Amino acid sequence: MSPPASDRIPKLGFKRTWAVLAILGRHLWPKGEAVLRARVVVALGLLVAAKLTNVYVPILYKESVDALGDAATKALAVPIALIVAYGVARVLAQAFGEVRDAIFAPVSQRAIRNLALEVFGHLHALSLRYHLERQTGGLSRVIERGTAGMEFLIRFTTFNILPTLFEITLVGVILWNLYDWRFSAVTLGVVMGYIVFSVVLSEWRIKFVRRMNDADTEANAKAIDSLLNYETVKYFGNEAHEARRFDVGRRRYETAAIRSSRTLSLLNIGQGAIISTGLVAVMVLAGQGVVGGTMTLGDFVAVNAFLIQLYMPLNMLGFAYREIRNSLVNMEKMFGLLDVEAEIADKPGAPALTVSGGEIVFDHVDFHYEKARPILHDVSFRVAPGDTVAIVGSSGAGKSTISRILYRFYDVASGGVRIDGQDIRDVTQASLRAAIGVVPQDTVLFNDTIYYNIAYGRAGATREEVEQAARLARIHDFIMALPQGYEATVGERGLKLSGGEKQRVAIARTILKNPHILLFDEATSALDTRTEQEIQRSLEEVSRGRTTLIIAHRLSTIVNADEIVVLDRGRVAERGRHGELMARNGLYADMWRRQQEAAAEAERQHRQADEPPSFRAEGHLRVAE
Repeated sequence: MSPPASDRIPKLGFKRTWAVLAILGRHLWPKGEAVLRARVVVALGLLVAAKLTNVYVPILYKESVDALGDAATKALAVPIALIVAYGVARVLAQAFGEVRDAIFAPVSQRAIRNLALEVFGHLHALSLRYHLERQTGGLSRVIERGTAGMEFLIRFTTFNILPTLFEITLVGVILWNLYDWRFSAVTLGVVMGYIVFSVVLSEWRIKFVRRMNDADTEANAKAIDSLLNYETVKYFGNEAHEARRFDVGRRRYETAAIRSSRTLSLLNIGQGAIISTGLVAVMVLAGQGVVGGTMTLGDFVAVNAFLIQLYMPLNMLGFAYREIRNSLVNMEKMFGLLDVEAEIADKPGAPALTVSGGEIVFDHVDFHYEKARPILHDVSFRVAPGDTVAIVGSSGAGKSTISRILYRFYDVASGGVRIDGQDIRDVTQASLRAAIGVVPQDTVLFNDTIYYNIAYGRAGATREEVEQAARLARIHDFIMALPQGYEATVGERGLKLSGGEKQRVAIARTILKNPHILLFDEATSALDTRTEQEIQRSLEEVSRGRTTLIIAHRLSTIVNADEIVVLDRGRVAERGRHGELMARNGLYADMWRRQQEAAAEAERQHRQADEPPSFRAEGHLRVAE
């Protein structure tokens, strides 16, 4: 069994890391967005101002200390002015940073929104095959973590990593100019040692973060799957079993999280030791300078202030690097989704489908989901404009595959499918699907109102149009009888409605879409006979004057079709009208007789269940007088 599609996404390597950063950079400097680009420029200007002010603070501190130690200036206002300037500089450094964040916030949030929207849109562009293999819960977790990772990465890369590197360079230059090369050499040596240690240990820790993410995704996927199948869990009393399945992932997460926490402690201790070693070494140099008379007491405290001021963001740099690596791990699968190629794609410059009459032609179509499992063999048929053609056959004969091919969820292996003479592979998918209205066997509704679910058929439809569609589908009266009317919610997957009510909503939605071609994919096979007959009348009204293709299980629903195509093991076995096929006494006639016998038996059992107990025995027993 192949792993879920989301698990086949390649791991994030060095090359892909830069690719991710390049994508972020493109969104942080968006084309055609002059206002957002101006915000980026202003934010970078404020960043430089904040760092320049920040590195000047220790110099003011030094001047204040030296002024206080100078007997000639003790009685003057010079030290006070320097101290005030020191305080103002600290406030300005913080203020520049806060204003910068406020100005840049719209840029970062727009980038996050656009990236999330790009991934979401790409998911909808992927093939049905991909979505049949994926796990909804795991996929939603991937997107959730990836989006959070993007936000962190943008914030810390732009306003922590780059500014810290800039500040380290400034401090190194200042120490070299004010004192001598040894201060800069020790400082930069400590910085390099700190960065190398952080990178090496953080890379080692990544495997634990990946294990945490995989376990979290697995647990979430199982939880969502279990909750979506709540009724099935209850039918078989498997609550404890589902809890155990969920706990497998949580246990794996717990183990990985503990190891991650331990290695983080090791990383923090090592970083602290490197910073302390560098601080002691520079302070020793400064102390020797004071004793030797080459440095003042103000120089001593200034060096200390420089280093403390430098190591605080450096320590934050270590935290930021760890979190950025974690964010990149969180983003690797989400960005990897963009690498999953769409199996079905429009040809470059493909025109829109032009529908004149709505003729459908399947021309010698072969199809397989997997090469070792062929589904359709040399299937050919034609649906004339305005006609109704039914596709029937036993389970597994390939009936529903016909509908998936027509809607271009899959492309044929050979042959072709044409609508009004246009191969559906040569036109845009959007125009093809806009021309076809589908009423599926299993109608899944959004967890929203009935109005929303009907109006989903055509964006921008008026309320009058929605209600008229409901009337034509014979569901308006039912809706109006509900306490909340059209604003009543249908529940997850529409489970608050019966099968017949859901089908009527699906029919109303298709009526509202007003397509040229109708496709009924076993739209009544799961309903009782009475509901089926009522919905069948609705379907006949909807299909009047439209080209209609019916995938049918119950043959009683398609006796009036203009042509019936009988599939047997993926091949066209018979074709003709109902009467012709019955006269031929072949596969269709056999299927008809078996269904009629089954229907008669069901009716007999139904009548028997309604009779008084005295009349249910064998023969004709009567109530004793």
